[in-house]
Amino acid sequence: MAIPTDYLERVYAGVLGKIIGVYLGRPFEGWSYEKITEHLGDINYYVHEKLNVPLVVTDDDISGTFTFIRALENYGCTRDITPAQIGHTWLNYIIEGQTILWWGGMGNSTEHTAYLRLKSGIEAPNSGSMGLNGKVVAEQIGSQIFIDGWGMVAPGDPELAADFARRAASVSHDGEAIYGAQVIAAMEAQAFVERDLNKLLDTALALIPVESVIAKMINDIREWHAKEPDWRIARRLIADHYGYEKYGGNCHMIPNHGLIVFSLLYGNDDFQKSLMIVNTSGWDTDCNSGNVGCLLGIKNGLATINAGPDWRSPVADRLYLPTADGGRSISDAVIETYQLVNMGRVLQGQAPLKPKNGARFHFDLPGSVQGFMLENSGPECGVVRVENIEGFSESGSRSLAVHYQGLAMGCVGRVETPTFIPSSELARYFDERGYRLLASPTLYSGQTVRARVVASATNHDSVQVNLYIKHYNETDEFTELYSDPVTLISNQSAVLTWFIPQTRGYPIAFVGLQLQGEKAQQGMVALDYLTWDGEPDILLDRPYEREQNRLNGIMGPSLWKKAWIDGLDSRDRISELDLWPESYRLIQNKGRGLIMQGTREWADYQVTARLTPHMCLAGGIGVRVQGMARYYALLIDQNKMQIVRTFEGKDTVLAEIADGWQWGCAYEVNLRVQGNSLVATINGQELLTAEDPARLYSSGGIALITEVGRIGCDHVKIHPL
Repeated sequence: MAIPTDYLERVYAGVLGKIIGVYLGRPFEGWSYEKITEHLGDINYYVHEKLNVPLVVTDDDISGTFTFIRALENYGCTRDITPAQIGHTWLNYIIEGQTILWWGGMGNSTEHTAYLRLKSGIEAPNSGSMGLNGKVVAEQIGSQIFIDGWGMVAPGDPELAADFARRAASVSHDGEAIYGAQVIAAMEAQAFVERDLNKLLDTALALIPVESVIAKMINDIREWHAKEPDWRIARRLIADHYGYEKYGGNCHMIPNHGLIVFSLLYGNDDFQKSLMIVNTSGWDTDCNSGNVGCLLGIKNGLATINAGPDWRSPVADRLYLPTADGGRSISDAVIETYQLVNMGRVLQGQAPLKPKNGARFHFDLPGSVQGFMLENSGPECGVVRVENIEGFSESGSRSLAVHYQGLAMGCVGRVETPTFIPSSELARYFDERGYRLLASPTLYSGQTVRARVVASATNHDSVQVNLYIKHYNETDEFTELYSDPVTLISNQSAVLTWFIPQTRGYPIAFVGLQLQGEKAQQGMVALDYLTWDGEPDILLDRPYEREQNRLNGIMGPSLWKKAWIDGLDSRDRISELDLWPESYRLIQNKGRGLIMQGTREWADYQVTARLTPHMCLAGGIGVRVQGMARYYALLIDQNKMQIVRTFEGKDTVLAEIADGWQWGCAYEVNLRVQGNSLVATINGQELLTAEDPARLYSSGGIALITEVGRIGCDHVKIHPL
């Protein structure tokens, strides 16, 4: 089936609908209809401020949806993707007890139960089967909340979407939970080519057993909708016939699936009304709202989201995906849209899309801002608003307009987007709420930032434009660095190029655009794109100021440590680093553990670490790390040194020598990767070279690795070749 001509924009609307729905329902997840109506009334707009919580949050609905679908790209974008491969994708991106899932325990959390099955060697679909986990555990809601991506990569092909959904859902679920996931995915796939909701329901119902509870419930709800115009009365019918008390577990699929179908029918294709009904109705509000928002976004496009109140500006496309691939954690709806669309295109034999030569921020989708917001607000700020506009682009169709006024008298205007955890307060909040924001920066010292800017033809005065970054310092406050300014006059363009200077190992949290001028009273500068490339040139150790504090017995905040993704089983060892003399102390009780940093874009580079094995089975460093189970590594024990390729958690030895290390001795360990070649150097002596005939990993971050024991690390250096 041919890809619809508006596929890209409709996926973007689906992604936006998903995250808007989740953010809307998240603050009161689990509340009853009665409690919601008493304390909040009908949910017609965001209520996070009433409950004193952030709007954009870490959440399993979002992180699972946009992470598990990566099984497709990780396994060659084939229609033959297997449940076992999707299960291995779980093991690669999930860090036990920390990312994506609700870690409620064996037999209590369905996804945690499935993860433990996978970890023990039980592959999907057995990992989620009723035979192992029982009917109640297997039929909870999780398979439905993670399923939207599988519908969006199969536009107009509900059979394929439902089959994908069956395979993906079976990693952790079974029975009615699989049928519910298939209904959502099939409806979303068909929604690209069919706008009639009842026809979408008919299509989905034809793909699940007619005797299933899901099918019977959908038919009941459609019958109630035909007879009863009042949604509040109809909601009572769902509660009476399919309510929580009729099903076991913490959050069963059937009642919540019923609310999704019910809200779609009674919402009359109105985005705000449908979200109001599904959220006011209670139960698992963020999950249900996310599915409803996604389907309506796909079916009716951006117009349905833009028709009501301003859902988009407060969100500004932002989303978090905390996984073992930390460089992907700080993301946005545009990035995730292109990931899904390109998987869908490859499945159809078409080439991926790379707008504006693959720029990270390109604004080429209507209304997109990709996290760029005003640094300040109010009339004293030189920038008064940002918006997505047509034109002003060299190779695309749209740009980000930065409107300014009153730049005289030294006033500056700035817009910025996050490249790391935006604040220490937010980091603490996420740590406390259970869904931690594990992230590596997306931008590093040594990389080159490029941005094209264009002054409006209506600008009467010149304006100076420059780039800036904010990086954390020893007190977890921001230090700012600036590029040289460029002066623009009316209708003039320029490409700003900036080699990012050293930040002394502190993570970069924001990148932005600054405007200033002696006479610039009012005007507009368009940001065509902003992107960066190259490998980093950084030294990662305990910063000098932190070391002085440690010696003086002063413990405090430490965002520099949070740039590492902690995949060790001895939790919070990174948070204790101020207590110890070495910069990093790696402790792993069982098996192999990693701490990781970097992004998927790093390709050819070398990493050097000073390691001291105190007592361990083995240890070393990793390059082109793409998660917990996909990387190259130099591993050393007391008898040998190996260069290995790790895939699905299993090592293939690419080179080996019978020369190990001694406990208690320090070693300067270097691993260089370029193209298909890897070279290992110990204490300045080149000892191992290898090539990977499979050419499995072309890029990725770095890792420090330990197996069963303790290793100290004084510093880590990353250099381009």
